[in-house]
Amino acid sequence: MTAEKAGATGADEGGTGIRTDAVATPAPGSYTLDSKLSGALGGRTAQAIGRAFGYATVGELLAHYPRRYALRGELTALASLPLDENVTIVAEVLEVRVREMRQRRGSILEAKISDGTGILTLTFFNQKWRENDLRPGRRGIFAGKVGDYKGNRQLAHPDYELFDESETLTAGDAAAKRWAESPIPIYPATGTLASWQLAKSIALLLDGLGPVDDPLPGDVRERRSLLAHRSALEKIHRPERESDWKEARRTLRFTEAFVLQTALLERRAELRRHTTTARHPSAGGALERFDASLPFSLTGDQQAVGAEITDDLEHPVPMNRLIQGEVGSGKTVVALRAMLAVADSGGQSALLAPTEVLAGQHLRSIARMLGPELSAELMPTLLTGQLPVADRKKALLRAAAGQSRIVIGTHALIGDAVSFADLGLVVVDEQHRFGVEQREALRLKGQHPPHVLVLTATPIPRTVAMTVFGDLDVSTIRELPAGRAGIESHVVPLADRPGWRARVWERLAEELAAGRQGFVVCPAIEARVAEDDGAEAGEAADVTGPAATVASVLAELTGHPRFAEARVAPLHGRMSADEKDRTMRAFAAGELDVLVATTVIEVGVDVPNASAMVVVDADRFGVSQLHQLRGRVGRGSVPGLCLLVTSAEAGSLARQRVEAVAATLDGFELARVDLELRQEGDVLGATQSGGRSSLKLLRVARDGDLIADARDLAEGVLAGDPGLTAHPALAAAVRRRLDDESSGYLSKG
Repeated sequence: MTAEKAGATGADEGGTGIRTDAVATPAPGSYTLDSKLSGALGGRTAQAIGRAFGYATVGELLAHYPRRYALRGELTALASLPLDENVTIVAEVLEVRVREMRQRRGSILEAKISDGTGILTLTFFNQKWRENDLRPGRRGIFAGKVGDYKGNRQLAHPDYELFDESETLTAGDAAAKRWAESPIPIYPATGTLASWQLAKSIALLLDGLGPVDDPLPGDVRERRSLLAHRSALEKIHRPERESDWKEARRTLRFTEAFVLQTALLERRAELRRHTTTARHPSAGGALERFDASLPFSLTGDQQAVGAEITDDLEHPVPMNRLIQGEVGSGKTVVALRAMLAVADSGGQSALLAPTEVLAGQHLRSIARMLGPELSAELMPTLLTGQLPVADRKKALLRAAAGQSRIVIGTHALIGDAVSFADLGLVVVDEQHRFGVEQREALRLKGQHPPHVLVLTATPIPRTVAMTVFGDLDVSTIRELPAGRAGIESHVVPLADRPGWRARVWERLAEELAAGRQGFVVCPAIEARVAEDDGAEAGEAADVTGPAATVASVLAELTGHPRFAEARVAPLHGRMSADEKDRTMRAFAAGELDVLVATTVIEVGVDVPNASAMVVVDADRFGVSQLHQLRGRVGRGSVPGLCLLVTSAEAGSLARQRVEAVAATLDGFELARVDLELRQEGDVLGATQSGGRSSLKLLRVARDGDLIADARDLAEGVLAGDPGLTAHPALAAAVRRRLDDESSGYLSKG
């Protein structure tokens, strides 16, 4: 059965302005998954799809799966439609009327559509002819942006496709029933490409698609009772009944997990085929002397992870290890011990930090931990983009000559002018802040592949680790050093208690009166200027309205009578490196009482006397960011206080994030909660890969068991066929699934 499209003029489908090609029905076998869309659909359609989604091949568009399914007899709850969002709905036409405009020539056609309870208005200017299509009683799919006109919801110039009910009358009851009950795929669409336009293009591809080799080995498919790949593609895009798309989705979800895990395991095996220089600590060397000078004992977790790293370094296979640890768990000490082992063998280490502030903090804390004698011997050196020219030249010479055994810097370490005498270890702090090419450029500065140690203070649930870091060995530090006073966390709900804002500043003033220091964190620097020095954007997309700024909060505090004597200063990413460094040094030395900052202080800042953390507009930050910010206080014997100030309404997702952070100090539990709240589906996302590598059907919060099962099966396949020579379809699927940048991410991460 077909559906009648209304509103098309010539080759312009649905009135969108996107002119699509008239393509004849292709003969079966015309295309493969690697065929170009331009050849299959025509240049204009392919360009429109490429602009909207970045797809270029048949396989990429066929992997654009429906996000939901509707039925022709089913209506959409119009009352729940969000304003200013593009929607695709199923509804029935109630009435249509045309009226002339008063202020200028022309007419307005208004059609009211309904779900049986709510009403939505469709508005068209100078298109009287649509009255012939939009007759009362007709049902169809309507798509457009939801607007508001005089308190009523409307779609202005929407696209639509009406169900051709006349065909069912002559096709017999059985055919009519099948037509009425067939699920309608609703695709992720854009303002220029409607769902049914994508459906028509996908139908053409399926008509012309030849045989598809199954990426899953036959025994794996049979043991898991899965469909053949070609059948799964057909049923997810053109289901005849609900069970079709459910069965297809189950098959394709498992296939996605299996192909991704195979890619990660292949890369892991490839890394182990390289050789490098083994690094052994020497008797009486820097590592032994450092351990003897430590004024505290390493925790059990630090010792265990340190032993894993030592074992890795002593083998001629490049280490590729991720250390995930709680905020304040002492990852830096563990990484420093690895650097000292490399220094003992004559090698150098490069520590890549995401911000100037954090790089400077690392230099100071490492020099402090090493002490004067070891610092003079190893000469830890800072190299950032904003160093004065003379200091930069000195740093470059020390690195090139091998004088500096530990070089700490930002992305400036990656520059062409930077070279090392013998780069033996690369340490990447907060790796999600760096792009693929940045990390790879630093790794290539070694004469031999250097060992790689990745640090993250954001705990990672096991399923995410398997899905994103499956080619790395993962070590975990949960245990916190003894002697920490702990942190109390409280939500300050201004939506419920607007008067509590004054109490926030009173509480901060009380901490200062006790001789302590505090941070006040804001999401923006000044009006319409977001943080530009390492803040994670996009985690709180559900929050609207103006954000609190460093400028406004700084003015509020300096004008507050309780802070008349307080030494308050700003800190943010638009300050020069010298300004940031001076400010941090002054705060660490106790010369400042309060820093009003952005997330530039999110990681690495360690001032034991800082006891208070106030996060203004806390709902604008992600769960992991809030946990990191809170970790800046309570780092010594002074108890910490974290006040999470939010105007989010009770029950909103934004409020749930803030309440989740206040409820526990366990970062691993928060990582799990965060995953559930965000329903993470883009763990490879653009910030990681720089490309179009988001997961399609797989959801790590839901599919942990499936991911683990797929990994076990993939390990078995690779154990018997490391080069996948006996599994060419799987090898092709691995190449096809990951575009060049995603492959680079997986190989270089």
